[in-house]
Amino acid sequence: MRALAARLGVPYLVAARLIAGQIPRPAADRRPSFPTGRDEHRASMFALREHRPFHARVRDCRLAADLPLGRAAHLTERFPPLRSAIGALYDGDGRETTLAMLYAVLAHESPALVPATDELAWVADLGEPAAVDITCAALDRAARMLLDDDRWRLWTRVEAALAAGESGSDRRVRDAAVTLDRELRSVSLRGSLAGVRHILDAVLVEAHEGHPPGARVVLTASAVAGTVVGACWRQSGPPIGYAVRLDTDPVVRNVPVDALTAGSEAEFD
Repeated sequence: MRALAARLGVPYLVAARLIAGQIPRPAADRRPSFPTGRDEHRASMFALREHRPFHARVRDCRLAADLPLGRAAHLTERFPPLRSAIGALYDGDGRETTLAMLYAVLAHESPALVPATDELAWVADLGEPAAVDITCAALDRAARMLLDDDRWRLWTRVEAALAAGESGSDRRVRDAAVTLDRELRSVSLRGSLAGVRHILDAVLVEAHEGHPPGARVVLTASAVAGTVVGACWRQSGPPIGYAVRLDTDPVVRNVPVDALTAGSEAEFD
């Protein structure tokens, strides 16, 4: 690991991930992770994204590695709203701001979760968004789990993190905190929480080739079809289940991973 790090000029952690084979396969070799339904425009948009030239992928990866604002902007663009037969997913005004605020909370409360700047810069230059996702996986999971907390307590933690950022010595952190504080006080962000949850579930299940929100699934025991609206997580590892809305019942239920299989996409509005 030390020899590889010295030869490539990268941190030990990056070298360790390369040795372990954690840098993912090229995007062209992976199955699509985002449902498009029957919307041809949405499908063509994702196809174009998969075939971007290298310099465009590097530019996008650099944005994805720029915490907190850049990564929030990248993920919001990467997972746009989806109009489905059960309603809008990945939706809500202020998703980008809310996502950036979650990262700001974690940078304030758990700075060890934030990858080192040099590691992020090196991984971004690979031009592979999934490599950035792997590097940010612990941070993304922690951000997702913040959404399971009490909402009133969450906004209190956001305000504390922004106040600390505005009074800090790091100019980048201070500028981001000022921007986010202005958004927090001028825009209602509560309607964006579900959409942000969808985004984080989607980016996290991609590493495990799981079912993102909007995916069609079938209950193995009953052969009843439904739509995934969320994933259930532990502190580490793949999802342990999915929140599914069945076609026969509007009530969302949690279903274990081994109790469902992938289905065909339903009609989308």
